[in-house]
Amino acid sequence: MLAAEGAQVFLAARDEGVLAVSAARIGAAGFQAADLADPEQAEQLVAAAIRRLGGLDILVTNSGDPPSGDFQSAERETWDRAYHLTLLSAATLIRAALPALAESGQGRVVNITSMSARWSLDGRLFSNTYRPAVTGMAKTVAAEVARQGVTVNNIAPGWVLTDAVRNGMNAEQLARAAESVPVGRLAEPAEVGALCAFLCSSQAAYITGQTITIDGGLVRSLL
Repeated sequence: MLAAEGAQVFLAARDEGVLAVSAARIGAAGFQAADLADPEQAEQLVAAAIRRLGGLDILVTNSGDPPSGDFQSAERETWDRAYHLTLLSAATLIRAALPALAESGQGRVVNITSMSARWSLDGRLFSNTYRPAVTGMAKTVAAEVARQGVTVNNIAPGWVLTDAVRNGMNAEQLARAAESVPVGRLAEPAEVGALCAFLCSSQAAYITGQTITIDGGLVRSLL
């Protein structure tokens, strides 16, 4: 959606083959394979993007879901991996990007989190722990950088019909998930992308420090 709006996009993920296909599909300006759970790779990624693009106006952080699990069976190593993947990756990317975003004068940070930032999910200990932590960090950073023309917001998706969801759930499970949503279906990835593109636009310049849930009405929390 950002590419469709005319943005020059630099992509990152762990699988270089998947990246190459995605970059070609959207006409990306560049891409680099990186494991964002490694702070050094995250910093190198931002530097590579700035070199390729000649600056940076937008940063979208979107790490994969941490593993499922419950508290009593959680291992120390899993805690550490989930922390590095979900929270520290976003913090490292934001910190590395902030000088260029401030220089832009219209910098945008959007963190893709999860409805677990608003609503505790059964069996999702690490998502329930670290997604809200990203929200809290973003709220703090938003206040610190607002006078530099940088906005920081979060998108908290509910059920989205991604390839991972399609491959990980059978037809019956998908139908149950859709039935649990008030609008009666899962979101299309492009709908999340459209919200992200809006938050990155000049029309959203007065929106910062916010978490916007896009879930078809599934989450019933008031805040």
